[in-house]
Amino acid sequence: MTLRKSLPKVRVAATLVALTGLLASCGTADGSVEPQAKPGGRSFTVAATGDVLIHPELVEQAAKDAKATGKGEKGLDFGPLLAGVKPVVSKADLAICHMETPVGKPEGPFEGYPEFLVPPQVLTSLKDVGYDTCSTASNHTFDHGMDGVRRTLDAMDKVGLGHTGSARSAKEAQEINIREVEGVKVAHLSYSWESFVHPVPEKQSWAFNGTDLAAIKKAESEARAQGAEVVLLSIHWGAEHYNEPGVAQLRLAERLGEDTGIDLVIGHHAHVVQPIQKVNGTWVAYSLGNHVARHSSPTGLTEEGAIGWFEFQETTEGWDVKARYRTTLVDIPPEAEDEEEVPEGAVQDLRLVDAGLMLDEPGDLSEERLARYRLAIDRTRGFLYNRGAPGGDGLEQLSLEK
Repeated sequence: MTLRKSLPKVRVAATLVALTGLLASCGTADGSVEPQAKPGGRSFTVAATGDVLIHPELVEQAAKDAKATGKGEKGLDFGPLLAGVKPVVSKADLAICHMETPVGKPEGPFEGYPEFLVPPQVLTSLKDVGYDTCSTASNHTFDHGMDGVRRTLDAMDKVGLGHTGSARSAKEAQEINIREVEGVKVAHLSYSWESFVHPVPEKQSWAFNGTDLAAIKKAESEARAQGAEVVLLSIHWGAEHYNEPGVAQLRLAERLGEDTGIDLVIGHHAHVVQPIQKVNGTWVAYSLGNHVARHSSPTGLTEEGAIGWFEFQETTEGWDVKARYRTTLVDIPPEAEDEEEVPEGAVQDLRLVDAGLMLDEPGDLSEERLARYRLAIDRTRGFLYNRGAPGGDGLEQLSLEK
């Protein structure tokens, strides 16, 4: 459990030690003090996911789906691609995605790696799935300069998605994304290491939130001053394709836990799943992996991801946070030559699915398909738990009620 702070951490620790004798009946198995629920205390849930990275193959799938559904805009429909996670994402009181790349015009042209420019139509589908707001600070934020930044945020405004991490003006850069969630004012911050390919010009440094502990602390203070009761941080960090956080991540996580009142850290950029761990009382998801992507050379790990699910409960001392998760997988059809049919029973279309739901309702899926979902679940569990979260930290898989 996570006791989030109405007092500085040193004072909280001292207070809890002093109260241990008085609250012995509320002790946990590891000897820590169980936070007392606040009578009439508020609660809310947060769903958070990793990179939304729209490669050209996903655009081709959206075009194929638009022909089948007759929906979408300018011949693209991302709804079927993302529909598999709607049962979970739509249930959260606050759902947060990470929009990795700038968007172009609805009719294109579009680009893939290394200078992404993706269809804005995906934003409509993200909103339809249930997302409320997204982080936008990444190493691809400035792939198409200020034009790309403006176009992306304009498109997000148009579909009703909140955003934080980049800005269209110096004035907007000073604004804090604060939303009321079940009667609680929740702030969402977003920071990233900067791209070496397309660095942000000095004269427009306000357009992008570069990772800096002092800047994060200042933004949190401003959010609290504006009435935020809970502050969430999305951060784009770490080395790509490593399932373990690097030294820089670990050190920054420690500092965030020690020196700030951040209530939850949501990480991405690695394109693979990394552990979820409690650091100095703060839950840190180092990387939730790709949410949806189709790399030119899929590794299996780049198609696996996690939906982080966090349950906030108000207590007499602050906020208690429980961490849960669901395993996701991007199903990829086998490659076939022109006019060659995909074998019966194989994946037919690119689809983002909840692996557990696929196992719960297998229908006529082949044993090979089911084995792939089991592998994703088992492997994701191993990576998420690799820094001890299933012990005293209490990370569990989220169960869905029928």
